[in-house]
Amino acid sequence: MTEPRDTVSFRLGYVPGVTPGKWARIWAERRPGVPLELVTATTDEAVELIRTGAVDAGVVRLPIDRTGLHAIPLYTETTVAVVPKEHLLTAAEEASVADLADEIVLRPQDDTLAWPGDRPGRAAAFAPATTAEAIDLVAAGVGLLVLPQSLARLHHRRDLTYRPLADAPGSGVALAWPDAENTDLMEEFIGIVRGRTVNSSRTPRREGTPAPGTPAPSKKGAARHPPARRGTRRR
Repeated sequence: MTEPRDTVSFRLGYVPGVTPGKWARIWAERRPGVPLELVTATTDEAVELIRTGAVDAGVVRLPIDRTGLHAIPLYTETTVAVVPKEHLLTAAEEASVADLADEIVLRPQDDTLAWPGDRPGRAAAFAPATTAEAIDLVAAGVGLLVLPQSLARLHHRRDLTYRPLADAPGSGVALAWPDAENTDLMEEFIGIVRGRTVNSSRTPRREGTPAPGTPAPSKKGAARHPPARRGTRRR
């Protein structure tokens, strides 16, 4: 016999840089009997986990192949250039893509940014395997790195800093899940990430909770109906 869905966990994949802590806290308040399991993955890995059912949903970076998936954009991150603290780019509060024209810009194999045209700067002699490796190379003076701001914060080092790139494409972050009829738990999580309150009409109600706007029952019980009218009695 299959167990009810509410007796299992809700599994959420999320990409590095995303911070699902606030959502997890709200989930724990609304669904205390259903653990929220967090699974770190790259966007490609998260999409595959969703397709195979290994996770219920994923917070991923766009673009993705949406075949068989629902996806709702959540926000767009600022793109920044990570540089050594003494670099010339640090003289201003923000930079432009043109400012990187003569710079060697590292392009890690797990790069998440989608550029509509040419990438900024000059390509390095090789592509680092990961963003973490590229950060180490920036610290070693090999080149600069362009990436979403949350990843710059995730890989923070005291000898490095970053500046926003005003004209660079942003990094879109979206919630993705299977293109099928939503479960109550899926609707609950969608409501949480969209900021719906617990009383929202689209947030699943707990058993015994009246829908918003439904009049509360009388404390004295159901209202009495007037007695049925009897027929006229012939004399």
